[in-house]
Amino acid sequence: MKQIAIIPAVFTIVLILAGCSSKPEQGKTEDGIPSDSSNEKKVEMVRIMELKKQVIGRSIEQTSTLMPFEEVHLAPSSPGRVEKIYVEIGSIVSKGDVLVQMDRTQLHQAMVQLNTVETDFKRLDTLNKVGSISKQQYDQAKAQYEIALSNVEYLKENTRLIAPFSGVISGKYFEDGELYSGAPNTTAGKAAIVSIVQMNPLKAIVSISENYFPMFSTGMIVQVESDIYPDKEFRGKVFRIHPTIDQATRSFEIEVEVPNPGEKLRPGMFCRVSIEIGVVKALVVPAVAILKLQGSNERYVFLEENGKARRISVTLGKRYDDQVEITSRDIKEGDHLIVSGQSRLLDGIKVKVVPE
Repeated sequence: MKQIAIIPAVFTIVLILAGCSSKPEQGKTEDGIPSDSSNEKKVEMVRIMELKKQVIGRSIEQTSTLMPFEEVHLAPSSPGRVEKIYVEIGSIVSKGDVLVQMDRTQLHQAMVQLNTVETDFKRLDTLNKVGSISKQQYDQAKAQYEIALSNVEYLKENTRLIAPFSGVISGKYFEDGELYSGAPNTTAGKAAIVSIVQMNPLKAIVSISENYFPMFSTGMIVQVESDIYPDKEFRGKVFRIHPTIDQATRSFEIEVEVPNPGEKLRPGMFCRVSIEIGVVKALVVPAVAILKLQGSNERYVFLEENGKARRISVTLGKRYDDQVEITSRDIKEGDHLIVSGQSRLLDGIKVKVVPE
């Protein structure tokens, strides 16, 4: 019986020893930094740099699509039969060329009526000069003549479609002999007979942040590049600045005229537009100091303030090799930017600055 009582006592001693051996070592954090308590917050070692503004050339680079400088969809103002179309898609035309001849039946009828009315009016005009007819009779004849003359002029304008500028035919939606009803063509979706585009110059519409609105003026020179001609640069100029700011995007639009000698560029081509707007002072930091929030496009950096890390969201500007321009309302010249060790940081964590 005495031997049986010894076994529980031995088992109890083993449990006590095991419990003592499982306690963590006092006085050190997990990374080996000495501390007075195991619950003390972790301290990260970092390197910093003092932020200073640098003078940089300010330029804006945006993408756009080239468009015809002018584009017109030509159609008569009233329905009628298409008598003859003198052009095809791709035809090069000059200003004033006749592109389409509409049916002239109504025009011929109107001209016959004008000749009759004109003869009557001239006879009455002679009688009016000698006082042989009443003024009312003369005024009625004059009004009929002016109406007939106006009708002929109207039909002349609408039986021939004239090129309003030099360009290229970009669309043909009817054939000779078809009836133009004035409704959109079921195939092309346009209420027109032909379309003409101006190829030289072209234009590009570019969206610009509202921050740069005071810096823009008409006549500014821009550089235009196309991936199709990587070794060639096209120079354009700003010819129109839209006067309002888009509330949704906080941006405004400019229109750039792009000379196109030889017509190498074509409407619809993708292009890059670069605009130099002078030199400014800006904060430029190492690209490695900028972090990206996972799952979003948010960029941020860490500042060292009174031994703690402070997270600041930033907006990126232009890149200069391994340096990037940043802007934020919460960053100013003289702040201490963390440039090493920032990937391990959380907002508010304690940091210790390590010298270079």
